[in-house]
Amino acid sequence: MKSNVYLEELRNKTSEELQLELVSAKKELFNLRFQNATNQLNNTARIREVRKNIARIQTIITQRSNG
Repeated sequence: MKSNVYLEELRNKTSEELQLELVSAKKELFNLRFQNATNQLNNTARIREVRKNIARIQTIITQRSNG
């Protein structure tokens, strides 16, 4: 249910906002991976969540460019 709300928020954003969101998510994923490698990350499930969010953003961008 939470992902449906997030998807609606993404669909309401402009293409530029989606690009910024994608860059931000990729930076967050990099930081999470770095923290995980140095054993500083407490919530490892966050890595999976951010990866899925990146995929969701990229899917919406692709849908807009194709149709």
